[in-house]
Formats: sequence, C-alpha cells, structure tokens
Amino acid sequence: MGHFRTPQVVLFTRDIDRAVSFYGALGFDEAFRTPRAGTPIHVDLALDGYRLGLATESSTREDHGLDPIADGQRAAVILWTDDVTSGYEMLISLGATPVKPPEPWLDRLLIAWAQDPDGHLVQVVQATN
Repeated sequence: MGHFRTPQVVLFTRDIDRAVSFYGALGFDEAFRTPRAGTPIHVDLALDGYRLGLATESSTREDHGLDPIADGQRAAVILWTDDVTSGYEMLISLGATPVKPPEPWLDRLLIAWAQDPDGHLVQVVQATN
C-alpha cells in the first residue's frame, strides 16, 4: 500500500488574481501556477514549508464536475505570529474583513479573526506563555 505525502488545502475562489495578491502580501511565495500565461485556474503558494492552493470556482466546476463553494466560513487559514495586533491590522489593511479583534483564549493564546476577500476565515494566533 502506498503512503500519503505532502498534504495541502485548496481554497476555491471567484477571483484568483485577488486571492494570490492577498496571500502573497502575507508572505506566501508562489510555487505553482497553471496556465503559466494569463489568468491562472490554479496557484499553489508556500509559507514555511506549507502549501496553500487556490483554485477557481469555475475551473473546479467545469474541469472536475464538482460543486465548489467559493465564499463563506468553510475553512480557516491559521497564521502564527509574535504580534497578533499588528498581524490583524495587516490583514485588514490588505482588504480582509474584520471578524473578531485580538482576544485571549485558553489562558495561553491571543487570537484574532478576519475573512479574506473570498470570505475564508483567517486566524492570527500568538502564544502568550
């Protein structure tokens, strides 16, 4: 039996260029794009060895016959940081929608929530102990 490897999450988007710009501004680097010229249908971004895929809603529907949902709180991208307040402010300045400002959680974390331009949740988290 084969073994699984290299897991990643793919988020569906209606505006892939906007999504790539948003996550690129957060420090993700582009690792894969297809097609290479013009507006892509799929882009993989990487940060600290983790890959986040972005796929267009239309391509996922047309190429694979699936019924993707490209908005709403279906998934969360979690970003660890040493400064939740400035990370949260950065998300908002890049076009994220505020959801919950920084607040303590579990007596050892500080977390904040926003939504990316497609409505996916982004949590910024900092260890306080």
